[in-house]
Amino acid sequence: MKNLEKIKLIAIDVDGTLTDGTIYINEIGEEIKGFNVKDGTGIVLAKLSGIIPVIISGKKSKAVANRAKVLGIEEYYEDVHDKRKVMEEIIKKYNLDWENCSFIGDDIVDMEVIKLAGFSASPKDAHPSVKSCVDFVSNFEGGKGAVREIIDFILKKQNKLDESIKKFNKLL
Repeated sequence: MKNLEKIKLIAIDVDGTLTDGTIYINEIGEEIKGFNVKDGTGIVLAKLSGIIPVIISGKKSKAVANRAKVLGIEEYYEDVHDKRKVMEEIIKKYNLDWENCSFIGDDIVDMEVIKLAGFSASPKDAHPSVKSCVDFVSNFEGGKGAVREIIDFILKKQNKLDESIKKFNKLL
């Protein structure tokens, strides 16, 4: 297993990872997405432990922008067609290296970044080509707790999970 102690940033894809990949469109054409509260809690735990959470989406979505705002995610990128370029800009901004970055994704558009990340993971229902090259495959599907399990795994390896939970409980 790669050295998870070095992870300082967790970048997360949206459709199929942070959501189950289903896109609902209402009668006036607005897109509706569902998010798992456990995944949101995991993102907050990561943030409380000092890890920078990042959301990178290939689409533009008011729902995702609102979710990022609610979770306090400052690094939110939408309508991204080159995830590697965005990751390289973030890495430079925070003076990090690829080995300091984790990427969670589910489909072939995420493959280039997955291969470069210091630690990569995917939901259980990710595309087979993604699951074959990541470091960790969640026991959960996208949008159903996969992100939480992956973040918990990283925080446990860094011995930060219990302290993050204590900080989280003080927020309540």
